[in-house]
Amino acid sequence: MSHTRSPAEANPGLAVRELNFHYGAKTALDSVSFDVEPGTFCALLGPNGAGKSTLVSLLTRLLVAPDGEISVAGYDLRRTPRKALAKLGVVFQQPALDMGLTVRQNMTYFAALHGLPRSAVPTRIDAALDRLNMRERAGERVRDLNGGHRRRMELARALMHDPTVLLLDEPTVGLDAAARQSITDHVHDLAAQGLCILWATHLTDEVRDDDQLLVLHRGQILARGQTGDLRGDHTLSNWFLSQTEVPA
Repeated sequence: MSHTRSPAEANPGLAVRELNFHYGAKTALDSVSFDVEPGTFCALLGPNGAGKSTLVSLLTRLLVAPDGEISVAGYDLRRTPRKALAKLGVVFQQPALDMGLTVRQNMTYFAALHGLPRSAVPTRIDAALDRLNMRERAGERVRDLNGGHRRRMELARALMHDPTVLLLDEPTVGLDAAARQSITDHVHDLAAQGLCILWATHLTDEVRDDDQLLVLHRGQILARGQTGDLRGDHTLSNWFLSQTEVPA
């Protein structure tokens, strides 16, 4: 007997087709299309103002595009938003934490927002914290954590509902070099475990040569491919140097 695959089985990654968005007369995104397969770390690289934040807002349905298509784990974000968003984990650029609550209390609240069964929540929290080596900090108040541990906690929280696609918007902003490296390594490990990763950044040193790369410039995809190959393109190399940053 043949097995009919569900939408999520048929296309478990992220797909964007002909996405456009305008702020009045200003074009923020112009015919943006790309795919990110499962088990792939894909960096969305571009300077501030390139359109990265607008794209993130569209992928998370904070904004709704007038046209174009977005598919998360095979679910159309426009037609089946709840199913699509249930497959998406997000770490936004601006922290969204209650500083007065403990790590576990923050995650419990987030679990309720996702409608996770109450009986499963403690196990889900422990498993997510274990993935980020954060279990021992579950009882600490968020205000007492350093920046790196807060980011780890946000990442653990984004994984609690077992998403297929993980979206991170400038997740290392404000962190020191060691914390930045730790978060970047953790997320690469998640890709190696099969997650579909889209990592938005303006920092070239966060992208490895074997990562997939999308270069976004003035709302358009300027280049796409494996990072190591694109670094060898002299035109793009000059663009990297002029438009992006490597922290001191």
